[in-house]
Amino acid sequence: MSGHFKHHIFFCLNERGADDPRGDCSRHGAVNGQAYVKERANELGLLGAGKVRVNKAGCLDRCEHGPVCVVYPDNVWYQFVDEADLEEIVTEHLQNDRIVERLLVDKK
Repeated sequence: MSGHFKHHIFFCLNERGADDPRGDCSRHGAVNGQAYVKERANELGLLGAGKVRVNKAGCLDRCEHGPVCVVYPDNVWYQFVDEADLEEIVTEHLQNDRIVERLLVDKK
């Protein structure tokens, strides 16, 4: 049985107080990152039933790696710095089903 979407990518957009030592993904560019991936996935025709869904999420509890996103059902966690990293996630993982090893949170 398959799900409604081939891939679901969730971006942590959590916000904490400026004095919280864990920081938060929102302050580290996750809001813009989620918007960028949604826009690029749309441009590439990747969005919709049977394809990709780009979602916002609250805290994903991987603060020390932030900003982070996770691709399900693959259970692949990524950390990213800029649009080049996100572009690679879109074109490699979401479009071509190839995990971007260099961006993995849990490197093997």
